[in-house]
Amino acid sequence: METYSGAVDKGLEGVVACTTGISSIVDATLCYRGYLIEDLAANSTFEETVFLLWNDRLPNKAELDDFKKNISKEMGLTEDQVKQLSQLPVKDVHPMAWLRTATSMLSLWDSEAQSTDEAAQHRVALKLTAKVGTLVALFERVRNGKAYVSPNPEKSFAWNFHYMMAGTEPDAEVVKVFDTCLILHADHELNCSAFSARVTASSLSDIYSAVVSAIGALKGPLHGGANEQVMRMLVDIGTVEKATEWVTNALANKEKIMGFGHRVYKNGDPRAKILRSMSQSLCKKAGTSYYDMSKVIDDTVQKEKGLLPNVDFYSASVYYSMNIPLDLYTPIFATSRVSGWLAHIFEQFSKNRIYRPRGEWIGKEGLKYTPIANR
Repeated sequence: METYSGAVDKGLEGVVACTTGISSIVDATLCYRGYLIEDLAANSTFEETVFLLWNDRLPNKAELDDFKKNISKEMGLTEDQVKQLSQLPVKDVHPMAWLRTATSMLSLWDSEAQSTDEAAQHRVALKLTAKVGTLVALFERVRNGKAYVSPNPEKSFAWNFHYMMAGTEPDAEVVKVFDTCLILHADHELNCSAFSARVTASSLSDIYSAVVSAIGALKGPLHGGANEQVMRMLVDIGTVEKATEWVTNALANKEKIMGFGHRVYKNGDPRAKILRSMSQSLCKKAGTSYYDMSKVIDDTVQKEKGLLPNVDFYSASVYYSMNIPLDLYTPIFATSRVSGWLAHIFEQFSKNRIYRPRGEWIGKEGLKYTPIANR
């Protein structure tokens, strides 16, 4: 029996599974292609960040204008797509389950879905990046008995997402903040969903299949969904005055407080710091106390446990202030992260070797078959 030493059963923690040049995490620093996330959040746009992730460089003006035009061109759905997708069940359906199925269905309309040509694969990537947000918006419209809203090709990705959801032109500050959120969530090194996408891509399966694998991984509450739970916690607490007592009791009872700690970041998630200031601004504008409640919880957990907030903690109140339904927080995560998944898929294709790890045997040995009459 072949045996191995050092088998890792705890989520491959500490295992380096591949080399990557897409994003890096060093201590409390996150970079995309060498650029600090703080720099990109302050100065870039989602479309420009996607170009960077896919091409390993920032575009010039002509390239960016063309890239934005191509994304806008692919954002809309055909009449047949709207008809077929609108017939999918929505009652009591998990939004991520719907998105998983709808994304898979898109491949059936794409004549280039199975192509191995690099240019065709980049066109597929454009379609997916453009349309995942459209699918999320369509889901929200359909389950509320409303008609599909076509995107405005003259507007940005962030603007169109809110427009297709609500059917009305969004507030400029909301668009800017949402665009920043999309940048912050676009990629995060070898996380669970990115790894899932790479594993599927390593078999040389098509891009749609790899993205659907990633959506399936993100659907799990241990990966996506924490910001939704944070917001439900804040709603349940209700007021700033109750926040201190609530968090103190939760810590005393050793209850898990969502939105704190991270497998990789030990000295703080840089994305949380950016989201905190956005939460403060939007909550004040919306006239809610959710930022103040979050701050009380944040300060108390840091003081008592030394734990720092992650990206999910303040993004919850940011999305809530935009009037986004709680159960769409994870699909919105996918709307951004699909760009990073595609960067990982391209990187996997470029230096591919199929993933085929081994398992260390811990089962029984030497058993002999017993006829059923003798058992």
